[in-house]
Amino acid sequence: MFAKSLSAALLLTGLCYGPAFAADTGQPLQAIKALSVPRYMGTWYEIAKFPNDFQKKCVGDTSASYTLRDDGRVDVVNRCRTADGKFDTADGVARQLGAANSPKLKVRFAPALLSFIPMVWGDYWVIDLDEQYQLSAVSEPKREYLWILSRTPQVEPAAYEALLTRLRSQGLDVSKLVRTPQTQLAN
Repeated sequence: MFAKSLSAALLLTGLCYGPAFAADTGQPLQAIKALSVPRYMGTWYEIAKFPNDFQKKCVGDTSASYTLRDDGRVDVVNRCRTADGKFDTADGVARQLGAANSPKLKVRFAPALLSFIPMVWGDYWVIDLDEQYQLSAVSEPKREYLWILSRTPQVEPAAYEALLTRLRSQGLDVSKLVRTPQTQLAN
């Protein structure tokens, strides 16, 4: 996820609350069964996303880097190229919900002094992840946001299409996905 300002972070987190049911399926969004947070650390490249206000400045080369902290939380650095060719970054922190293998996290980009306010924390649910931890899909209960992330800037077309099929079965409207420029599918 990418957020630049406090208002964008508040907008994101405010939209992440509400019913967790898909209109198509009537079923709650399902996260993966278990997540090894240490294996998930590192850099992920955005392959595609649902359009959102807090990334409107981004024109390409979008990535997220995750680093495990001593306290068990995760430092998050989101980065993207803007139209003027410069890079914009947003620093945040994530915390895992529940058990040590929970695929559900909360993330905030607001200043730490506001961390006591529930609304500054947005849902970050890993809803699809291959066994090798190379291709991931992240969303939230209302299915308003979706990111497809990869360890590499390119994804094999067959792997991407298979992921889209799984996401459709979760009630996500993958027709809303917008490919991230500069991150092309492999030929």
